[in-house]
Amino acid sequence: MPGSSFGQAFRVTTFGESHGPAIGAVVDGVPPGLALTEADIQADLDRRRTGQSRHTSQRKEPDTVEILSGVFEGQTTGTPIGLLIVNRDARSRDYSEIKDKFRPGHADYTYWQKYGRRDYRGGGRASARETAMRVAAGAVARKVLGAEVTVRGALVQMGPHGIDRSRWNWNEVCNNPFWCPDAEAAKTWETFLDETRKAGSSTGAVIEVVAEGVPPGLGEPVFDKLDGELAKAMMSIPAVKGVEIGAGMAAAALTGPENADEMRMGNDGRPLFLSNNAGGTLGGISTGQDIVLRFAVKPTSSILTPRRTVTEDGTETEIATRGRHDPCVGIRAVPVGEAMMALVLADHLLRQRGQRGG
Repeated sequence: MPGSSFGQAFRVTTFGESHGPAIGAVVDGVPPGLALTEADIQADLDRRRTGQSRHTSQRKEPDTVEILSGVFEGQTTGTPIGLLIVNRDARSRDYSEIKDKFRPGHADYTYWQKYGRRDYRGGGRASARETAMRVAAGAVARKVLGAEVTVRGALVQMGPHGIDRSRWNWNEVCNNPFWCPDAEAAKTWETFLDETRKAGSSTGAVIEVVAEGVPPGLGEPVFDKLDGELAKAMMSIPAVKGVEIGAGMAAAALTGPENADEMRMGNDGRPLFLSNNAGGTLGGISTGQDIVLRFAVKPTSSILTPRRTVTEDGTETEIATRGRHDPCVGIRAVPVGEAMMALVLADHLLRQRGQRGG
């Protein structure tokens, strides 16, 4: 299946289906000599896991990762790293009633058109289950980036309810089930999501991902611009329908003087930017400022509310999807967005080293 690999110098290929025996990844291009254990990867996987609160899918997957290759005596060898997670709690029977129906808003119809067949059990490769391997690979990418680079994300909007940025506190992100940096907003979301779930519906979200400590000079003009690669990375996440970097869409309402990130000389003898409307990239190359992006996740397509649809043979019908689904898939997209940011930055860091050394 073409399209299952991502990156050049740091390359990740994922495999497996939502209800197959296992999912996995091959991570290639990792330099030798990096300390890496399964525990390093598991910490990130545990943040993405289902069933950690009533606000996510109740599928009980431990997501225990196994390193199959590329690591010896706790260090990377420079050869491809094989990663595997066994699926423990797939319930394919939940999908038997809809196996011939296309879920509106899901990839059922397009996969059927492309391949002439589809895996109806949870969506197969189109399922968010695949993103567990992106998170695992992202943990490896963080090792390549080193401790100098920090990548972290937060949910900044759920449905119509956004955060108050004056209350932004990174320490709050781990204190609620939504990865929300605004404690007051998290309380509102809890009530809102409970009502949404009880109504048999779902809602969308906006996630913000920030990378600090990124060195200047990463990115390859013209077609491999860093912001272009980041946009592709985020758009490849299931259910993502929009990406913006820096001021993003709001930049269209700014004047030239307002949008320009003025520069002065800092005390360390290096240029200092007075704002960051560019989101850390200029000309597709990192400036050394924080890389800041946001992406929008649509409402979960598998819902209990009956929707009109058609079957594979063209019969008009209705569909209501039962089983275990996230009322807001954007919640678990936070660690996935972090992982995709780390994958892009690791790839371009290695490409830059290959071009300029160091």
